[in-house]
Amino acid sequence: MCYELETRCLYGDGKIFEQDRTGAISFPIYQTATFAHAGLGGSTGYDYSRLQNPTRQHLEEIVASLEGGRSAFAFSSGMAAITAVFELFSMGDRIIADSDLYGGSIRLFDHICSKNGLTVLRRDFLREDIEQDITPSTRAIFFETPTNPMMNIIDIRKYAEIAHRHGLLLIVDNTFLSPYFQNPIALGADIVVHSGTKFLAGHNDTLSGFVVTASEELSERMAFILKTVGSGLAPLDSWLTLRGIKTLPLRMERQQENATRLADWLREHPNVTKVYYPGFADSPGHEIIRAQARGFGSMITFEVDSAETARRLLGNVRMIHFAESLGGVETLITYPMTQTHADVPEEIRLKNGITDRILRLSVGVENIRDLIRDLDQALNRSELCLLQRTAE
Repeated sequence: MCYELETRCLYGDGKIFEQDRTGAISFPIYQTATFAHAGLGGSTGYDYSRLQNPTRQHLEEIVASLEGGRSAFAFSSGMAAITAVFELFSMGDRIIADSDLYGGSIRLFDHICSKNGLTVLRRDFLREDIEQDITPSTRAIFFETPTNPMMNIIDIRKYAEIAHRHGLLLIVDNTFLSPYFQNPIALGADIVVHSGTKFLAGHNDTLSGFVVTASEELSERMAFILKTVGSGLAPLDSWLTLRGIKTLPLRMERQQENATRLADWLREHPNVTKVYYPGFADSPGHEIIRAQARGFGSMITFEVDSAETARRLLGNVRMIHFAESLGGVETLITYPMTQTHADVPEEIRLKNGITDRILRLSVGVENIRDLIRDLDQALNRSELCLLQRTAE
């Protein structure tokens, strides 16, 4: 039976776990480090939880089903997942990456990958022709879409065609839209990565990361890497992520509905100079995201009129949390310059548009009126404080 996406969030492809005979509706947490065998050659299929664990395996099967991949691998965090993907490459290899990326990915490329002899070239995928940078040592193309934090939309089909014409892997970070709204493998990606901490788990209570592969060869290589480096997801965190995925469709729809209304409201506020949200009909990339995704998501980046306004807004929000991360049921506001992108070199950060006036919202499931009221009072208090300081 072929289930629809919402049903697959609960059951994956419907595979039955034969070892469990209890009828438990919630998949059990197999909190064990090792597994006993009946005798020589009598393995149950499980040996040691670093290699595989039933709870993690069940989670991986569901994520692979949601992304339409051959296999999925669950890691201890999103960065652990990306780090594992880059173990596919060898000293001297080159990877071309988009310039607007999560700061942790940039830190990995600049400090760890470079130490290991990999070259990661950063290019503006919207404005530069990356084919001129492809050499015999180029192995892959890497990007996010939408990008973090400037919400650029990258054409997955276009870069899949370029990658495969040159014999390269296409690696897409799908964290911002999740498999509910976007499936890069169906558009030509070879590998999809996620910070499962975000929308997949969805409750700001656990860390996880995923690598989803499109081919058997890549699946075998990633299985070896996970087994060897030992950064697989623990049973309890696997269970928490499983529990979160069950409500992924409900959360994504509500969060997107809130984000659409909040983006419209922000666009009209006098202290807000620009709003980056791909759901706007006049947003750059709007037609591309309509062609490759089923929704626009719930991430909003916006620019205010001054750094002072930004700082006071962050200090005045009451219900909305000033915190890093995204994708959970609670609305979070982030200051990329000092949080998610603090380690990015200033010249790169500014070139990407990440200034001291840029803020990022991960919109949650709260009542939209409460969200607007909180932002309104915070922005109005910011404006009042500025007026008072000017008068003094």
